[in-house]
Amino acid sequence: MLTAFFCVLKGHMLLHAYKLSLIVMAPKPQRIRHLAEATWQSAMKKARTMSTETETESSSMKDAFSKYADYLNNLNDKRERVVKASRDITMNSKKVIFQVHRISKHNKEEVLDKAVKDLAAVTDQYVSRLVKELQGTDFWKLRRAYSPGVQEYVEAATLCNFCKTGTLLTLDEINAAFLPLSDPSVEPLQINILDYILGLADLTGELMRLAIGRISEGELDFAEKICSFVREIYRKLTLIAPEMDDPSDMKQKMETMLQSVMKIENACFSVYVRGSEYIPLLGSADPSYPLLGMPDLE
Repeated sequence: MLTAFFCVLKGHMLLHAYKLSLIVMAPKPQRIRHLAEATWQSAMKKARTMSTETETESSSMKDAFSKYADYLNNLNDKRERVVKASRDITMNSKKVIFQVHRISKHNKEEVLDKAVKDLAAVTDQYVSRLVKELQGTDFWKLRRAYSPGVQEYVEAATLCNFCKTGTLLTLDEINAAFLPLSDPSVEPLQINILDYILGLADLTGELMRLAIGRISEGELDFAEKICSFVREIYRKLTLIAPEMDDPSDMKQKMETMLQSVMKIENACFSVYVRGSEYIPLLGSADPSYPLLGMPDLE
């Protein structure tokens, strides 16, 4: 009987202990309130942190966008100034080229001296403005804006140098002339090889016109010198052109250059083959000189 009693008592004790464990394990109302407040505060703190981070990121993006917009505006303004300087260089370089075409065997020194002075004025007044705009910057980004003016300047400078010395003005010599125009504390503007070669290709067209004019004036030796010079330029550029970064422009230039070479060669060849039909000096008063290869009429 005691055994049964102790069994019942043990059962009641186990049940009571189980209930006590439930009471102990169950969260108290005050603790639940504290947990709720802590969870709410943590959520609010996290929300404020996320909001602050979002605002910081948004502000950073606005600053970056504002800086980029200012950069684009400044770049566009600089491009407009560079285009204007390039146009001025082009226009005044053409005047130098027209001046060179006025030469004859009677005024060669005078005309070339005037052309050299005009070219120096273009360098000091217009090229210097372009150099000041582009020095110390990534000037290759604006190459399309100033390339036409640079090519025309190269054409005028090389034409003057050939008529003056009979030699080709090199890229290093042109860039050396640009150095005094730049601030020594920043990277100077230097003409790249592509613009130099494109300008050199245009030079052959002006030399063709000069050679035809010299033939009409009876200066055959000078025309032959021009012919050899232009032929050598074309021969060298045919080796370089396939390796260039801008083959489309150079392809058109090479075709025009070949036409110029052929025109000079045909003119010089015609003088040799049909030389008796040409009057060395137009308006010659020599009555014994045969006209167009025909004998004098009785």
